[in-house]
Amino acid sequence: MCGIVGLFLKDKALEPRLGAMLTEMLVTMTDRGPDSAGIAIYGGGAEGQAKLTVQSDQPDSDFPALADDLGAALGSRVTLRRKDTHAVLDLSAAKAAEARAALAELRPGLRVMSDGAAIEIYKEVGLPRDVARRFDLAAMGGTHGIGHTRMATESAVTTDGAHPYSTGADQCLVHNGSLSNHNNWRRRLKREGLRIESENDTEVGAAYLTWKMREGASLGAALEGALDDLDGFFTFVVGTRDGFGVVRDPIACKPAVMAETDQYVAFGSEYRALVNLPGIETARVWEPEPATVYFWSR
Repeated sequence: MCGIVGLFLKDKALEPRLGAMLTEMLVTMTDRGPDSAGIAIYGGGAEGQAKLTVQSDQPDSDFPALADDLGAALGSRVTLRRKDTHAVLDLSAAKAAEARAALAELRPGLRVMSDGAAIEIYKEVGLPRDVARRFDLAAMGGTHGIGHTRMATESAVTTDGAHPYSTGADQCLVHNGSLSNHNNWRRRLKREGLRIESENDTEVGAAYLTWKMREGASLGAALEGALDDLDGFFTFVVGTRDGFGVVRDPIACKPAVMAETDQYVAFGSEYRALVNLPGIETARVWEPEPATVYFWSR
């Protein structure tokens, strides 16, 4: 099962409503995956700055002095914005890699959800409605985003098992389906130095795309490579700093529908996720073709 939503805004006037629109779409997909939910939001970051989104099972003890402790370790200013079990650390982009290493020493229990100039990822166990309320996702603005509501099949119902997954700066992936050769790729990608921290096959898919792009492929070429290298059945929706992409396996047995107007491009596992979008009644609506890469960017 599982439900995927995605929204890429062309109309800047809609940007303050991105979180509200994505949240409504995600909640509509609840019965496709009621055990956990997550959303990746992309919004403009300051020049030379980076954001690390982190999660803690003990936020009341981990977060209060975190910005000061990390700033002291880096010798650079760090600020923290807390949202329930997550926090966004704003810091110099030049210190981002060093910050990840320092966090592992300062707060070993923290999980890094995402890093980059524009991305923030929030995900937890629970119904999409409840997860969205915990993080006040409906109040967030941005340029584009993707979301996922999960029905666990291949790994436990935990925060680690929830989507989206981010394995590269400003990159993330949500997935509906099942990869059959993910263990082989997990071992290979770890040898290549990729971070894979869960047992979920989706994180392997995310790391595969990060690896391909690190080797010089565009996102489109990386998605085409996935069609050759990743076995199983899947629908991938991928976020990058500049846009988002969609690809389905050659059989395309998992449901998917897209809509485009002069204001946005939208993706949903089912059409009902799109029905309340503005102008949907005149949108071009279609089912993505099997083994075909779609991508929109700024």
